[in-house]
Amino acid sequence: MISVVIPIHNEEPAILPLYDRLTSVLEGLRKPYEIIFVDDASTDRSFVLLANLVETDHRLKVIRLRRNFGQTAALAAGFDDAQGEVIVSLDGDLQHEPEDIPALLARIDEGYDIASGWRKNRVDNAVTRRIPSRIANWLMSKVSGVDLHDFGTTFKAYRAEVLKDVNLYGELHRFIPALASYYGARVIEVPIRNVPRPSGASHYGLGRTFRVLFDIITIRFLLSYFTRPMHFFGKYGLPPLGVGGAILTYLFFYKITGHELMIDHGPLLIAGALLMFFGLTMISTGLLGELIMRTYFESQGRRIYAIRETRSRRDQVRGGTR
Repeated sequence: MISVVIPIHNEEPAILPLYDRLTSVLEGLRKPYEIIFVDDASTDRSFVLLANLVETDHRLKVIRLRRNFGQTAALAAGFDDAQGEVIVSLDGDLQHEPEDIPALLARIDEGYDIASGWRKNRVDNAVTRRIPSRIANWLMSKVSGVDLHDFGTTFKAYRAEVLKDVNLYGELHRFIPALASYYGARVIEVPIRNVPRPSGASHYGLGRTFRVLFDIITIRFLLSYFTRPMHFFGKYGLPPLGVGGAILTYLFFYKITGHELMIDHGPLLIAGALLMFFGLTMISTGLLGELIMRTYFESQGRRIYAIRETRSRRDQVRGGTR
């Protein structure tokens, strides 16, 4: 079964054309499917149109959020509700062409866990969208080790089991391939078409680019140090702690040999104390991080690994194969 999740916010003009094109594509696949629209508190008639469509199509579902939580939360709501073994997500503004869905699904059928769209020929404004996006995508690729040209697009296909290992919050939906790769997901990039919005204006501008930079730092930490925060904080805390300790030790012996400390080495004393304080703070933060991480995994029963499949002779016997 295929689940299609579409987050929307004030996309009234695109609703009916998108629904018509989407159902045409999905019918052509000859597979069971469901369509889930997640209305992120639209203020136009988007929800009214979708509510009317629900009355005529039992494969359509509409989730309406209480307030505007953002695209990541809307996607998470759709993912949590989806029943399909494969989940496809795309935007509701018709900049993603539903006709590209079969190309994404074909790569999933080949054995990949995530087929990520690549807007190879973008039609967005070069200064406010394309150039900042290219820089951010390059940084993300280097930080995550996942070789993608386009992390930002929502248009992706996932095996549902992969999404179970990824918790979404903030604005991390664009980094699902990187987060899933932590658990060994196989990711492939698929070129998709990118067309101008038929109507309305984009909800994102240049300001989002700066937020992406903070997300990249977050992703770097999550991918490299999520289960071992002390390795991150200790790496930056131990050197200043050692240098500060050496300085204060030297000044201690300098003082007890009868020299005037504050007059001769006042600035050095302050520097040593600050280095010691910084080092202790970083190491203490690392210890707290270790405790929080263990509380997170143990209280929720989460695992620090993900199993792709299990095979054994015992399973074959139970299934009737000898």
